[in-house]
Formats: sequence, C-alpha cells, structure tokens
Amino acid sequence: MTYVAGVDSSTQSVKVVVCDAETGAVVRSGRAAHPDGTEVTAAAWWDAYRSATADPALLDGVEALAVGGQQHGMVTLDESGELVRDALLWNDNRSARDARDLIDELGGAAAWADAVGTVPVASMTVTKLRWLARAEPEHAARTHAVVLPHDWLTWQLGGRSFDPVTDRGDASGTCYFDATADRYRDDLVRRAIGHDLALPRVARPDEVVGHTPEGIAIAAGTGDNMAAGLGLGLREQEAVVSLGTSGTAFTRSTAQTHEPTGTVAGFADATGAFLPLVCTLNGARNLVAAAELLGVSLDELSRLALSAEPGSGGLTFLPYLEGERTPPLPDARGELLGLTLRNMTPANVARATIEGVLWSLAYGVQVLQEQTGPVTAITLTGGASQSDAVRRIAPAVFGLPIRVTDTFESVAVGAARQAAWALTGALPDWPVPVLSEHEPTTADQVAATELSERYRAVLLERHPSTGAVALSTETAG
Repeated sequence: MTYVAGVDSSTQSVKVVVCDAETGAVVRSGRAAHPDGTEVTAAAWWDAYRSATADPALLDGVEALAVGGQQHGMVTLDESGELVRDALLWNDNRSARDARDLIDELGGAAAWADAVGTVPVASMTVTKLRWLARAEPEHAARTHAVVLPHDWLTWQLGGRSFDPVTDRGDASGTCYFDATADRYRDDLVRRAIGHDLALPRVARPDEVVGHTPEGIAIAAGTGDNMAAGLGLGLREQEAVVSLGTSGTAFTRSTAQTHEPTGTVAGFADATGAFLPLVCTLNGARNLVAAAELLGVSLDELSRLALSAEPGSGGLTFLPYLEGERTPPLPDARGELLGLTLRNMTPANVARATIEGVLWSLAYGVQVLQEQTGPVTAITLTGGASQSDAVRRIAPAVFGLPIRVTDTFESVAVGAARQAAWALTGALPDWPVPVLSEHEPTTADQVAATELSERYRAVLLERHPSTGAVALSTETAG
C-alpha cells in the first residue's frame, strides 16, 4: 500500500493526515496548536508541525507529502534566509489604509481587477508589503524575499535544500501575481514596498519540488481554499459553500474572473484552472448569538428552526452582526425586520437566523454565477453544516441540489491528494465523505424564490449602494 500525507497549516493549528494514495482513506493523523494572534513567528508553524509528527509511526511508509496553508500571510526573509520579523496573517487588518492607497494609486478597483483578478483588501499580501514600507521602513529595507506561509513550511520540510517555491493557487492571493499569464507583477511589488523582492518560484501543481531529509517527496502545496477544492473534488458548475465562523463560496472556472467591485477574488486553483471565491464575515457565530439570545443550546435552536414554516412568518434577518465583506458593507449591522405580534416567536427567530446566514452565501453564489456561468449544485461543508436545521433549510434557500459533507479535514486531504498526483503522475479520483443529499422539492424552489425576492427588496431598501445584487429569482430555482 502506498501512503501520502497532507498538511493543513491553518491559522489555529496544524493538522497532518496520512492517506491511502489509491482510495484517499485517512489511516493516521496528528495535530498541534498554533499560537493565537494575527502576528506570529513563522518558526511556530515549524515547531507545531514537528510536534504533530513527533510520533515516528505517523509518517511511516509515507512516500510524498504536500502543504495546504493559510493564504495571504506575509513572511519576510533577509538575504541569509532568516526571518526579518513576525509574519502578518491574513486576518491582520492593520493594512486597511494601505489597501485603499494602493487601489487609488493604480487608478481604482477595476485597474487591480484587470491586472491580477482581485481588488486588494487588508488580508492580501500586497497591502502588508505597503504597511511594512510605511510603518517599519528599516524592516522593509532588510527584506530581501517574501514568501507565503505554505511556501515557508514547504521550505523547512525540505531542510532548505532547494530555493523557496509556491504554486499558482496561493500566489494568486498575493495581488501581485497574474494567474492568467502565470507571472509575477514586479511593478506592483515595487509599488508596494519600494524595491524588488526575491519571490518563490511558481511550481507546477503536479511537481515534486524536493525531498525531506528522510527521503519523502515534497509536492508544491497550495493555499487552504485551493487544497479544500481538491479535497472536496470540486467540479465545474458546482459551488462549495463552507459555513464556519465565517463563510466562503467558490467554484471552478477555466478562465480567471476580473470582477471590478472586489466582491469576487479571482484566484487560481491547484490544478491549473481558476477558483473564483467570495468570502463573508458572518457565519456560524450568528447561530451562536441567536441561541444565546433565545437562551437555548444549538441543538434546541435547530429544533426550533425546523418547527417554523419556510419564510419564518415574514421575519427577515440581515446577518451583518460584524459588518460584511460580501456585499461590501463594513459598517453595516445586523437587523431583524418585519416583526409582528403573530410572528415574533422563538421558532421564527431561530429559522430567520439560519435563513439569513444561508441567504448571504446564496448571494455569494449568485455573484459567482454572474462571473462564471450557471451553478447547478451546492456542496455544503464546514462546522455549521452539521446542524440538522442548516442541512434541511438549505434547499429552500438555494433552490438547488445540496450535498452535505461529513466532517473531514478537507484541506489536509486535498494536500494529500496533490501529493499523490505528484508521486504517481495522475490526479487520483478520491471519494468525498457525504453525510446527506437533498434534492429541492417544488415547495423548496417556491420558498427560495420568495425568500430571494424579499431579501433583495430589503437589502436594496436598507443598503441602496449595493444595487440589485441579491439572489435573483431566475437563478433561485
């Protein structure tokens, strides 16, 4: 039996899974925590990896591995390859001002979308480079190279025996890589930090880039969203909706998107194609907040929601408790609208909360469709997808077939799938663990249409600047 390993180096922890290269079955796993914070030393990721793999039996028999890492983080290196300062992670927002400045300097959001497919926000690496030049010029001057978190960990795994490498997927999240032309935009790097940088070589997705000191082949690796796409077996005309603390929706495309408002990030995927993606800030935390408001457990919130009728008796919950990124409403707040004596019940509040959160992701899917064409099915994943109410209400919000995955480490498994590809020369067809499948009924499609019309009207009324952006009647069913 041939074994491969995948490493998910996320914000919170590192997870390592060992898979059967032929079937994808997970046979062993390890895990270790990362330090809290939005600014951490990259050395902590290597320490955590070594802790997670401390048992020599974990990697016994493994022939290849790859890393799927948190996107966008800025790891600065001097001419000797040593760390200049702690890494700034994707969720460090200190460069928000710098994002605005860079957008203005290049001529607006559309100019960035045309150049690299994505409009800079504070999470993107290019904005962190500008922050470094502005706030810490002495560190900027010492910075000879910048790599991403997955690049840095891959380099450590190889004992620094090869020059740092990356892949198209993770590179596309920097905002200084043109994934259509497969080249860095050195002019954007200079604009951000003031001088040229040594940037990691962009490897092929099926390439063996080196070996560990123990002889394990190392594949190129990729960003976490791209690895999740591999782990979930994403296909064209399907969208993955991941509902965790925040939410994401992404699909696979043969062409890069250049959406000018910044709603869609025009990422590349880990196969040579593209992974247009939208991200929401408000996900499962809204469900937790609603449960606390009602004084019930999450299981009871689910039961209450399922006891209410579709549409929640006319209650509409705009789920922007922490502002929102999609649509771009950073100063918005959550609202519960349409309250009457008849509909103000715990059951309706519970269902409206779930409908509102799911609708915000259905909006994301609609924006993706406007850029990439029809989406005919949804794969629903993430922690909140394990809620019975979320699974059963989703068809009445999306109006599309819903496949709900069982809980599994999709990023780590996706990285392992890439490792198997590099090892064998063929991308294996691994099954996805499915918890349930839901075909929308006629009633679900009617409910989805009615809900979309209501939310579209409410969104336009409360936030006119968004325009007609809510899930359209034509694509709800």
